[in-house]
Amino acid sequence: MPTGPALLTDRYELTMVAAALADGTADRDCVFEVFARRLPHGRRYGVVAGTGRLLEQLPAFCFDDDELETLRAQGLTDGRLLDWLAGFRFSGDVEGYAEGELFFPGSPVLTVRAPFAEGVLLETLVLSVLNHDSAIASAAARMVGAACERPCIEMGSRRTHEQAAVAAARAASLVGFVATSNLEAGRRYGVPTTGTSAHAFTLLHDDETAAFRAQVEALGADTTLLVDTYDVVQGIRNAVAVAGPELGAIRLDSGDLPTLATAARRQLDELGATGTRVIVTSDLDEFAISGLMAAPVDGYGVGTSLVTGSGAPTAGMVYKLVERDGVPVAKRSEGKNSVGGRKTAVRRHDADGTATAEVVASGPVEPRDGDRPLLVELVRGGRVVDPASPADALAAATAHHRRVREALPPEAWALSRGEPALETVTA
Repeated sequence: MPTGPALLTDRYELTMVAAALADGTADRDCVFEVFARRLPHGRRYGVVAGTGRLLEQLPAFCFDDDELETLRAQGLTDGRLLDWLAGFRFSGDVEGYAEGELFFPGSPVLTVRAPFAEGVLLETLVLSVLNHDSAIASAAARMVGAACERPCIEMGSRRTHEQAAVAAARAASLVGFVATSNLEAGRRYGVPTTGTSAHAFTLLHDDETAAFRAQVEALGADTTLLVDTYDVVQGIRNAVAVAGPELGAIRLDSGDLPTLATAARRQLDELGATGTRVIVTSDLDEFAISGLMAAPVDGYGVGTSLVTGSGAPTAGMVYKLVERDGVPVAKRSEGKNSVGGRKTAVRRHDADGTATAEVVASGPVEPRDGDRPLLVELVRGGRVVDPASPADALAAATAHHRRVREALPPEAWALSRGEPALETVTA
């Protein structure tokens, strides 16, 4: 079975290439841009994620014998197209926002300059990676903000496609989640992994105490014991009796979490387990996390809402042709218009270093004090400019995100619906 990314595309990309080869327009120098016309309703900012994954896949985007045979089997038999695909290697240039950067409506998060046939082939892969990963990272960033420095753990693998789960764990780590339950994310990207036991392990044993004893013997007293299989109060009592006051943490996975966490903290302190942490799970999202701010909670495990973008499973990015042979071109469809010409972009800041605007222009932007250019070179002549290991690329994106989010104005952190934190200014 073909394992490369070339077939992770839409058929119409190939039919366009076939037609362009036939009429002589395939080699026209073109510029494509990726941008979102709007943020998900009420969101204040988005986070660019997936760029590193895209750059990993680009060198492998080619059509070998298996891919070509698959195309023939699906009725794509145009000899000129198949010959061209057999020799295809992307030779263009790519620039864009650094991974981990924030984006707003109209931000040119990725720009591809290449002959038409080469550029159009990348559309589906680019959008599928960036739309998914940016949606997850944007939701995860809201959760990290709501947690107010309390650690968040990603644990959504059982709620999404198996490969999407790996990408989601990476995107969550990028914006500040401290660990994941997904082992492949740990292997591929160096994301710390964690996990203890589910209710099934408790139910396996004749009683809760026996289950706790087995877990402590296997993992040590610093483990996290799940105390709500039967009765939380008795579960905490059993947990401390087995592990002692050095018990690492308890986990609450159901019920009225603010009330249960407050009662659990009081009971743990009374039992002398003053250092035992209280971890909560159970269908959390950014709003539930915010609602637990006043509760004595030490960490959050987030699953379904994270891997589904917390109600916004796509970032809404599009991939549009904006320039052909140096001539700006634009789509005029109502509600789906685009702006012609290759863009530049800067983030404008005030004297205190707080971001004030996103400035996007079809041409150079006259610099001002506090302006930060947003576009960085990613691919030159088909080659990744600064290749890095998957783990190092993720670490760099994480550090960049941490720096840029510090410049957001206070209103960016609001979970209530509102306008984007920064206005996109067209220069």
